[in-house]
Amino acid sequence: MGHDSKTRCNRKLTLLKVLDWLEMQPGSTWQERWNASGAGIDGHVDWRIRLISDLKGVDNLGPRGERIFSILGMGLVQLIGGDVLRPDLGWLMATSSPLRIANEMERVRDGEAIAKLRALRTASTVGDSTVLPAIEKIALIMAAKGGTVLHVTPNDCLELLKTSREVFPGPAKSTRHSPFFYQLLHSLGVFPADAPSSVRMFSTRFPGQLAVEQLVDRYDLACRPVRDLLVDYLRERQPSVDYNTLTGLATALGLWFWKDLEKHHPGIDSLRLAPDVAAAWKRRLQTRTVRTSDEHDQVVETTVERATASDTLMTVRAFYLDLAQWALDEPSRWGPWAVPCPVRADDVQHRKMRSRQKARMDQRTRERLPVLPSLSEAVDRNRKAAAARLEAGGRARPGELFTADGQTLRRAILKRHSPHLWAEEPATGQRRNLAREESNAFWGWAAIEVLRMTGIRIEELSEISHHSLVQYRLPSTGELAPLLQIAPSKTDEERLLVISPELADVLSAIICRVRTADGAVPLVIAYDHHEKVWNPPMPLLFQRKIGLEDRPIPIAGLRDLLQDALACTGLTDTSGKPLHFAPHDFRRIFTTDAVMNGMPPHIAQLILGHRDINTTMGYKAVYPEEAINGHRAFIARRRELRPSEECRSPTEEEWEEFLGHFERRKVALGDCGRAYGTSCIHEHSCIRCPLLRADPAQRPRLIEIRDNLIARIAEAEREGWGGEAEGLKVSLAAANAKLAQLDNLIARRTAAVDLGMPTFADIAVRTTSADPPQP
Repeated sequence: MGHDSKTRCNRKLTLLKVLDWLEMQPGSTWQERWNASGAGIDGHVDWRIRLISDLKGVDNLGPRGERIFSILGMGLVQLIGGDVLRPDLGWLMATSSPLRIANEMERVRDGEAIAKLRALRTASTVGDSTVLPAIEKIALIMAAKGGTVLHVTPNDCLELLKTSREVFPGPAKSTRHSPFFYQLLHSLGVFPADAPSSVRMFSTRFPGQLAVEQLVDRYDLACRPVRDLLVDYLRERQPSVDYNTLTGLATALGLWFWKDLEKHHPGIDSLRLAPDVAAAWKRRLQTRTVRTSDEHDQVVETTVERATASDTLMTVRAFYLDLAQWALDEPSRWGPWAVPCPVRADDVQHRKMRSRQKARMDQRTRERLPVLPSLSEAVDRNRKAAAARLEAGGRARPGELFTADGQTLRRAILKRHSPHLWAEEPATGQRRNLAREESNAFWGWAAIEVLRMTGIRIEELSEISHHSLVQYRLPSTGELAPLLQIAPSKTDEERLLVISPELADVLSAIICRVRTADGAVPLVIAYDHHEKVWNPPMPLLFQRKIGLEDRPIPIAGLRDLLQDALACTGLTDTSGKPLHFAPHDFRRIFTTDAVMNGMPPHIAQLILGHRDINTTMGYKAVYPEEAINGHRAFIARRRELRPSEECRSPTEEEWEEFLGHFERRKVALGDCGRAYGTSCIHEHSCIRCPLLRADPAQRPRLIEIRDNLIARIAEAEREGWGGEAEGLKVSLAAANAKLAQLDNLIARRTAAVDLGMPTFADIAVRTTSADPPQP
């Protein structure tokens, strides 16, 4: 800090040289002289070169000459710390000298506040590589704006972030544009109460809602009348849909429909599409080109089916039909746009699409439901193992080996402060963040347990708060029943779920983890990615500390935690690949398991929050054995409802008559197919009867009959018996038909057809022991 004589001498010398140089510039104040020198215009140009050159030109460089070049920043930083000079903020960020302005600000301007900022690093979850640059940015604001730490405003922070992007455009290190300095200031209580409490509000990754005009203008449509029509149409639809749906409509109509038409048909200005134009657009919409690299690193283009084509077709069809309907109410406004729709009803195979989707989802459910208990046990085991490693590592000294859960690690020796506990694998030297591993294992386990025991959606999971835990007293017994209140989400319907003892244990573990020392759950601000707005502070359960801020775990973060937890289980699918669980798979599994175990479908509908019971039944997977058992039960119930006399035991005479009927069905050429209780209506002319099922073994006899008929027909024609010949010809035609049927039957029996039946190994779900991976 400049207490030794050499440092004091250098500080004094460089200060005098900077002042000598500034005296050579025009102006009445030191700030005016600095501005007149032009050194503060571009921070990428080293100002010290100009100073050395100017002083050398007037022979005022001194006995040490150019050797003071590297320490000239000590003189300038004294003028900045004393508020004599206020360089531009962009110049301060870009210049290579002076550096470490925070040290000077702490020494001469606001040592107490900066010392408090340095002390906050022990309470954060980030290391010195993030905290120290953040303090330096606060010092830069003080240098450019004047005042102390308490004088820094949120607008100053926004200006610094904007200047940082301008000075250092393009990708850069995360700490260069990090807004963590705002988090430090907010934790210190510098800002007023109405200042944004979350540093994420300054991030461009969380944009707000766009106006309808901005949603359409993103695609730069050339035809202005159609652009204005889309804006009017979306503005009419806006009150009845949420922002996410509105954005999807703008994308489908603006990008996938009209922008595509303008690209392939320049100058188009009418919604009335020619048949060839409409057909070409629908063909382009159905497929997309995917570029991949082969084993020779050559780009290979393949055409695949576009999954969202049906949704876009339905959106465009609804657009045309809405215009036609609205034209009846407001002809002057919508009438000119009411034209035939290019998307016909049969273009949208909605039933086929839903059938295919149902089949895929049922297969996923049937594959994942049996392994759900193994998954639950595996993630719980991984959670406990990660906690054991963290605890054992905390007891070990830096550089010391420790063993936990069968793994031997070495606690890492850190050169800089870090709030995390790092360990190294002795064999490879690879470092592992044990604190992060334990946090990810816990939250992955918590998310899987809550999803599988409640069947809620992933967005509903992220919105569970401490206020969601309520109680209900049963009026009959007075017993208190714990309930979980699910906030309105997709269907805007609130619902209550009974908390089972197992679910209560999971929620209790979550609350114990996130609550503060005073027992309260911290209030966090979540960003609604569907509505593009910031929600008010809520005591959300799925939250964790990032830096100095308590943040909710976003939906994307929950998905990553689920996949990390699944990767550690070792579960595989039928192809031997790691088994993938989507968050919605747990919802389908919950529905299937509940209905199969006796829960009425309409009760499952209320628990899941579906408006239509058909949606609930669509979630439930149907098993073949379930269909067989259900059919048998139906037959049993139907027999119980039949008259008792129909189910009585037959008498001996009735039984003999019944058996005799089947005995009398046997004829020389095969079997008679007439039903029980009916007599022969063809007067036993079996060769002509369509109910005769000829036996292949009787083919020689049938050939003899055919040859005999041919001989008799020849005799009748020779003797002039015309009537006899006509009757015999009818029998000959019937005999030839029976022979053809026998030949087809024999050909089918002798031909072997490979049905491609899979083996047991191909269809059975395989599981592993799910032991932790070995180093």
